[in-house]
Amino acid sequence: PAVTGFLHLGGLRTALYNYIFAKKHRGAFILRVEDTDQNRVVPGAAEGIEEMLDWAGIPPDESPRRGGAFGPYQQSHRLDLYRRASNVLLESGAAYRCFCTPQRLELLKKEALRSQQTPRYDNRCRHLTPTEVAEKLSRGQDWVVRFRLEKGAEPFQDLVYGWSKHEVAEVEGDPVILKADGFPTYHLANVVDDHYMGISHVLRGTEWLTSTSKHLLLYRAFGWDPPQFGHLPLLLNKDGSKLSKRQGDIFLQHFAQDGYLPEALLDIITHCGSGFAEKQMGRTLEELVSQFEIGRVTTHSALLDLEALPEFNRVHLSRHIENEGLRQALVRELQLLVERVYGAQVDREALEKDYVERVLLLRKGHISFLKSLVSPGYSYLWVRPSVSREQLRSLSAEADEIGNLVLGLVARQAAVLTVETLSKDLRSLQKQTKATQFSSMMQLLRLALSGQQHGPSVAEMMVTLGPEEVCGRIRRALAS
Repeated sequence: PAVTGFLHLGGLRTALYNYIFAKKHRGAFILRVEDTDQNRVVPGAAEGIEEMLDWAGIPPDESPRRGGAFGPYQQSHRLDLYRRASNVLLESGAAYRCFCTPQRLELLKKEALRSQQTPRYDNRCRHLTPTEVAEKLSRGQDWVVRFRLEKGAEPFQDLVYGWSKHEVAEVEGDPVILKADGFPTYHLANVVDDHYMGISHVLRGTEWLTSTSKHLLLYRAFGWDPPQFGHLPLLLNKDGSKLSKRQGDIFLQHFAQDGYLPEALLDIITHCGSGFAEKQMGRTLEELVSQFEIGRVTTHSALLDLEALPEFNRVHLSRHIENEGLRQALVRELQLLVERVYGAQVDREALEKDYVERVLLLRKGHISFLKSLVSPGYSYLWVRPSVSREQLRSLSAEADEIGNLVLGLVARQAAVLTVETLSKDLRSLQKQTKATQFSSMMQLLRLALSGQQHGPSVAEMMVTLGPEEVCGRIRRALAS
């Protein structure tokens, strides 16, 4: 990736497909930072990209941070290699020095636009004689290196698009491969690096498909064998519009801060695309690796429905809760969330591991985000409500009798409180009242236990809170 900003969903998808392809074929997934356009480099972006790949669970095997046998993995640290490579092309005549000024190039561009033509370099300096070049160099004129595009681009087989060929020499001017500041352009840097790093396969965005013929001409000029290329179709919004970095909410940091699990993001960006035999929500990374087939990637754009992302998160959060090891991490995270949101109001018993774990297991499948459990609707889990006897009596004149019936039930069933048995037993208790309907009795108990009128079933509330807390809350409400 270029380090012009932070990792977004489009970049994550490209990285993910490279990762699962590499792991599928027991290869290495390599992160190489493209920072040759120094004017567009965002400080901290390179580190941020690698941090987000780690967060997403798809860490590179070789990278600027991890190192590797073919480093450095940051192109700004490989300038000498590119300079030597451009000299090879200059000596063979496959490239030449261009002395055209930025002003002349700008005039060419304006003239082309005025004539409603695509701007292209007119290859003027291609025809300079060695004497003319030496004269300009002696005068200290600035120069860049351009690659001499030749007709006769060979067709290549793309892993996604099949046979493809673009006669770039007919539609483009000779491209700059080494700039005046000594930095290469993408065209030279990626070819040189892929060769010296022993890259076997490159999966990249479809916007590079037409440039591939140009890159293959460079490989031919060097006498090198190219890697295999696969170009991935665009990732678009549900309505077919482009994912815009200006939206702000397509960056991974945004999703991480909002409480999304990385597995949900990996799942949705593969679910909306292709590469798999069938659509299936809830795939793990291991399943993505085992089920992926590059030949199944279609050329159709992938339409991303971000409105469905909370549902993907719910599925993966449920899986985390079911898994013993992952659940313990959620317990610790939820404990911190509770302390942050409720502070000194929190009942200390509510932060005990067993209690927090019980909350998670009972709410599994009902919540899409862990942070939902610290929303106002769930405050009763962490803070004892303040409810008066009068409030309960306004729902039923039999408030005291109902309270005592429930206290007796809990005392008898304390060791085996389950949602199923409690649901049945509460219905049986209601028949012992004189005039209170079951719905009113549930309202009364929900108010006594949570101070709220809505929420999970009363039976679930009781199981979550535990017998001791249930009895304490009912007694306090009746006594106040």
